[in-house]
Amino acid sequence: MRLACIDIGSNTTRLLVAEPDDTSLREVLSQRTFTRLRGYEGTIPPEKVTEVAETVATQVRLARECGAQDIRTVATAAIRGAANRDELCEAIRQASGVDVAVLSGDDEARLAFLGATQTLRHAPEGTVAVVDVGGGSSEIVCGTVEGGVEWSASFRVGSGFLADHYLRSDPPSVAELESIRKHVAGVFEGLEPPPPATAYAVGGSATSLRRLIGAVLDHETLGRGIRVLTEAPAADVAHRFELHPERARVLPAGMLLLDAASTLLGVPLRIAGGGLREGVILERMGDYVG
Repeated sequence: MRLACIDIGSNTTRLLVAEPDDTSLREVLSQRTFTRLRGYEGTIPPEKVTEVAETVATQVRLARECGAQDIRTVATAAIRGAANRDELCEAIRQASGVDVAVLSGDDEARLAFLGATQTLRHAPEGTVAVVDVGGGSSEIVCGTVEGGVEWSASFRVGSGFLADHYLRSDPPSVAELESIRKHVAGVFEGLEPPPPATAYAVGGSATSLRRLIGAVLDHETLGRGIRVLTEAPAADVAHRFELHPERARVLPAGMLLLDAASTLLGVPLRIAGGGLREGVILERMGDYVG
């Protein structure tokens, strides 16, 4: 059985079509469009509503062409905080025929943890942490593979939010990056997550970093990545590493969030193969099995 998830995020609208295999999921199709829903002072403008509705309609069509028998569409921080979120959800329903589930921060945490931990080739023992850095929000989740989430925190701060508020230079200046570090330190201040044995990173920033610095994110590799991103304009970085220009622009902020999360948890982050979309599909698959 093939299932699909469309994730409407603050930076991108992403489609995943997958089916079960011997371990967890096999990807059939993955597609991404930069729709950038953040930064509209609480109300998403009509032209952006139309753009997102048409994007989702196209992805629904692609999913059905791939044989998806169940399509679940979810929305995260940018829509969750919009004054006209009901209008956007209705426009999507009218254009595509699918309903939109607006996720809470706790929903995001749970599904990101499920998608990251249940798609690993070898299940880690002990406490596992998952860090999900999005465009408009971030989540840190701790738990076990067998027992699920035991602790989580969600923050109204993401790579796009920080880039929009602090990054004025291209490439970013040292002072701008320091301002982001201070902001993130304030957000994480006082948090006491249970110490994990292993930790994984999911989300657009983490996925993009695999091309820049590899699959392990620690202070050394992230520092090296920041140096790469501050040596050239975002357009040059995008061309060199085959990234979307908008991703290259917000990536320094995403890296600083991931670096702070790794420091908070006390362990390096490994880039996970699955995340929110995989979690949505796995949870939906469980409904069928149940």
